[in-house]
Amino acid sequence: MRRPVTGEVHVHYGQIYVESDPAGTTPGLPEAFAGQNGGLCGAAVPGALWLNTGLHTGNVGFVVEVYDAPPALDPAWEDVVEVSFLPVSERTSLVQWAGEAAWALDLPQTDYRVRYCARGMDEGRERDTRVTGEPQADSYLLQFWPAPPRPDRVIHQTSQNAAYWHRYARDLPPPPTPEQRAETERLARRAQERAAEERRVHHERWQWGGRLPSQALRDARESNALGLLRFDSDLVHAIDAVGPGVQRAVALLAARRACEAAGLTDVQWVAEALIALAHKRPLPPPFDDTARMWETLRCDPRVPERSVLEAIPPERPPYRPPAPSDRALHQKQAPPAATTAGGRRKWVSAMESGQDPPSRPGLGRARGMLAPAAPAGRSTTPATGSGHDAAVVVHTFGTPREPSQIAQPYFALPAMLAAAEPVPLKAALDAVWHAVGTYGERYPELLEEIRSACAEGTEE
Repeated sequence: MRRPVTGEVHVHYGQIYVESDPAGTTPGLPEAFAGQNGGLCGAAVPGALWLNTGLHTGNVGFVVEVYDAPPALDPAWEDVVEVSFLPVSERTSLVQWAGEAAWALDLPQTDYRVRYCARGMDEGRERDTRVTGEPQADSYLLQFWPAPPRPDRVIHQTSQNAAYWHRYARDLPPPPTPEQRAETERLARRAQERAAEERRVHHERWQWGGRLPSQALRDARESNALGLLRFDSDLVHAIDAVGPGVQRAVALLAARRACEAAGLTDVQWVAEALIALAHKRPLPPPFDDTARMWETLRCDPRVPERSVLEAIPPERPPYRPPAPSDRALHQKQAPPAATTAGGRRKWVSAMESGQDPPSRPGLGRARGMLAPAAPAGRSTTPATGSGHDAAVVVHTFGTPREPSQIAQPYFALPAMLAAAEPVPLKAALDAVWHAVGTYGERYPELLEEIRSACAEGTEE
C-alpha cells in the first residue's frame, strides 16, 4: 500500500476532484452523479471523480491510499460509498477547486474500485467554514485497488449530509447512452465549426470594406489588393465588378498616370513601354529584366528628380470580433434534462433543448511601394526587398508619424510591370496600387479618375 496524499487539503464549495483528462476539464455536478445510487463520489463521467465534503470552505483531513487488493473496511468511518473508475490517461491527480493545488496519484491506466470514506460530515456542514487555528471538523479517506467495473454502492450512511447527497443522486435522470453522448458531441462540434465559420466571414467582410469579396478577388490576394483596400475599398470592388477589358484599360491608365506623375513619359524607353502596353505587346527592354530596368533608371540622365510626400491611407478603427455568446464556447456541459409524459426525466441534446451548445487582427497588407535601392544623390524610402528585386516602403498600424519624402520615378516603374500582368484583375489592382504610391499625398486625384473610368466602363 502507498499513500500519495496524507494530511489536510483545502476544499471550496464542499468539493474536491480526481482528474485524469489531460485537458483538465471537470464535469458538472449533475453529469458527475447521473445514474448513481450514492451522492458522495460522482463517477459517471469517464476519467473523473467528484468528491463532496461536509465543510464548505477550509481544510479537511484527507488521505489517499492505493492497494493491490481490496482493503479491509474500518468501521470507524461513518459514511462509505464505492464506485468504479478508469483513468483516461497516465496522469491522474487529486485536484482542489479551480485547480488551486494538485497531487499526483501515479495510477496506471486500468480499472479500479474506489472507496470514499467520510467522518464528521454533519459537523463540517454545520461549521461551514474553517479558519486557521480551529480544530478539524471532518476527514476523508479515498482508497483505490484494481477491480473490474461494477455499479456504485452505498456501504454506510450515517450523516444527514450524506443522506441529502444520496437523495440528490437518485433523483437525477439516468446518464446519456454512449450513442446519445456521441450525438451531443457531434452537434457541439458542428456548432463550433459553424461559429468558427461565422467569425471567419465576419472578419473577411470587415477586411474587404464591409462586403464579402468575389472569388476572383480572393484569388487575387497575392496581389496588392489588401493594401489598396486601405485606401479605397469601394474602388477595389468596382474594379472587380467591371469586365476584363475595362480592367486592362484601368491598368494601362494607372501605369500612364504614374509615369506622368514621375515625369517619365518623355523618357524614350519608358514611352516605348507605354506604347507596347497600349497595343497589348510584351514590354520591351529594359523591362524584360528588372535588374537591368533599375540600372537604366539610375543611370539615365533624362530621368527627372521628382519627389512627393508618401501616400498615407485614411485611419480605420481596428477590427472588433463579434461578441461571444454568454455560454463559454469550450466549456463541457451536462446534457440538459427533459421530462417525458410519464414524468420521468431523460437526457436531451443542447440542440434539441434550444440551449447554446458547448462551443485574426486584420490581414490587410501594410502599404508597400516597390522601389530600388537609392542611388547617390537621390532620395527614396526603401525598406526590405519584396518582389521585382525591389524594396518596400511600409506603414504599419501604430503611432502616426510624419510622412516621408519619396522619389517618384522609383515608384512608377512597378506600375508598368504590374500593368503587363496576364490576369486583368491582378494587373489593374497592382497597377493602381503602385500608382497610388507614385502620386503620394495626391493619391485621391488618381483614385477619382480610376473610379470614373470604372463607371464609364460599366455603362458601356
